[in-house]
Amino acid sequence: MSSSTWEIITSALPQIITAAINYTIPLTLISFVLGLLLALITAMVRLSPLRGPFQIVRGLFWGYVWLFRSTPLLVQLFIVFFGLPNMGIQFSPWTAAIITFTLNVGAYSSETIRAAILSIPNGQWEAALTLGMTRRQVLFRIILPQAVRVSLPPLSNSFIGLVKDTSLASSITIVEMFTVGQQISARTYEPLLLYSLVALIYLVICTVLTILQGYLEKWTSRYVPTQH
Repeated sequence: MSSSTWEIITSALPQIITAAINYTIPLTLISFVLGLLLALITAMVRLSPLRGPFQIVRGLFWGYVWLFRSTPLLVQLFIVFFGLPNMGIQFSPWTAAIITFTLNVGAYSSETIRAAILSIPNGQWEAALTLGMTRRQVLFRIILPQAVRVSLPPLSNSFIGLVKDTSLASSITIVEMFTVGQQISARTYEPLLLYSLVALIYLVICTVLTILQGYLEKWTSRYVPTQH
């Protein structure tokens, strides 16, 4: 490795890591937490036995999931950041990214949560209701703890995927890791080196998250009740 190459690496690495700390990681965490809350609400609405005019609400949530699962994330980002200003609705790059990633995560994760809840046998509902528990108690004490264990692997994969998807935020001027790599590459004319360095940082972050996922799955298998 030449001295010039080493100088580029030592100069670029702190900048890329700083971008990860300031933008990539916060953007991922905030979007995923908000997305999970939205996903839980969406899943519960779609599973609820709504009747009459309330079915319109369920239809709206179904339409939301259908829309965001059927269109590319990059297109969604462009609509929110570049398209909505034509309607007088304008967001900062950070806000536009949070909104778009949250809605996207919510749509995909709602299907994961819904499938996990549906995987619990109906007999557990019936047995708990027979014992005098309310539907709310059955849901939070029996059904959801088991659904958490079932949905944990796919939700963890979604989280890791979101870490990588945040690179798309560079398209709406957010200076995250990929943007920093592009900027330094334009100055040094070393695209292979800089993009490989960015890929390495993503690799390290996702590897750590994968290890944490394994520990979390072991913890839930030990303390979260299983189906009977």
